[in-house]
Amino acid sequence: MLSVVIVAGLHADARRAAVGQLLTEVPGSVALHHDLATAPAGTVVRTVRDASGVLSTGEAPLVNDCACCALREDLVPELERIQDAGTSPLAIVELWDSVEPKAMAEVITAGGLTVTGVVTAVDPALLLPCLGNGDDLAERGLAAAATDQRTVADTFARQLEYAPVLAVADSEEADDEDRELLVQMHPTARRVRIGSVGGWGELGPTDVSIDGRTEASTGLLPEADSDAPAAARAGAPSPDGHPPLARAALAGFDVEAAAAAQHPACALLPVEADAHGVSTLVWRRHRPFHPERLYAALEDLTCAAARSRGRFWLADKPDTLLHWDAAGGALCVESAGPWLASLPDAAWEMVPPVRRAAAALDWHPEHGDRCQHLVFTSPGLDRDGLAELLESCLLTDAEYAAGREAWRQLPHPFDTLLEV
Repeated sequence: MLSVVIVAGLHADARRAAVGQLLTEVPGSVALHHDLATAPAGTVVRTVRDASGVLSTGEAPLVNDCACCALREDLVPELERIQDAGTSPLAIVELWDSVEPKAMAEVITAGGLTVTGVVTAVDPALLLPCLGNGDDLAERGLAAAATDQRTVADTFARQLEYAPVLAVADSEEADDEDRELLVQMHPTARRVRIGSVGGWGELGPTDVSIDGRTEASTGLLPEADSDAPAAARAGAPSPDGHPPLARAALAGFDVEAAAAAQHPACALLPVEADAHGVSTLVWRRHRPFHPERLYAALEDLTCAAARSRGRFWLADKPDTLLHWDAAGGALCVESAGPWLASLPDAAWEMVPPVRRAAAALDWHPEHGDRCQHLVFTSPGLDRDGLAELLESCLLTDAEYAAGREAWRQLPHPFDTLLEV
């Protein structure tokens, strides 16, 4: 059966380097790429290549004037054709710049194929510039459809945080702060060092992290990892015959678990950290926000960190779990459905076990799973000032004592953001 690995990322040079390395590491593998930049001409150009060069090209017409829709329609049939040919053990799906891996992993799995890994390629020197870029994708010629309203920053953040494996380019421009920001944004990721962007084949063996902390080449790897297997440290093939990037990419992938890990109700958010000038503040409380005071502080909170995300609750909307997602100076606030505490007992049977487990960790004797759980990550983070601002947005003791019926009567400024 054909294995499928998705390689994503806005950093095109790093992405191509990762794909080239996989093609070399897994003999007989092919890479499938749909170039959405040709959409203005009415088609999406498809290319299939192996380690020696281009094998075939073709075109897929736009679907409803949407390049991403054309990709969705063409992707699974093309992968089935590669599988039916029986000559390739691995198909590497190299996504176009702004295409997000979550949607494509779900499309491929729904089509009956097996996604064995998702990799996002990163040039650490470009990490902060991308996170600080609030431009619309359309302004940069990166929109996947005419209705695409995403920004560079939020698209890059989702690409990065969804993938369990990060292929990190060896960049002379990157410093310890850049690498630490990458570590803190996605601490559970397995980071595999790939060659220099634009010349992946020019470097020596790949270094791979054993504990997921960072690449060995940065000097940030804890001393405890000196006991890691020599083959892994040196980048040599493991006993199963696969070098580090291939081994990480072929380790297996659970689409449902990956989606749950991104859902605001049970997301695996970053943890407290402070190193190399980068900090992560994890702020948790069991008292609701005053809607007006929080709304007035949104600009300051959004601009306080390169990346912030999490879940929160408002006093005037006690049954609604709200999602906080900020990058590039822009904030997205969305309803993520009800808090479990607001549901009747009979409805809990329809809730996925991972959601119930996450709620149990946050459970409060009075408020149930309702909580504030916001995480802010950035170089130069003013942790004390940020925490003080967040505290000032909570209900005061007197407001809290007034009770839920009084809370519901508070103004509703977030209705404009939630389109209520």
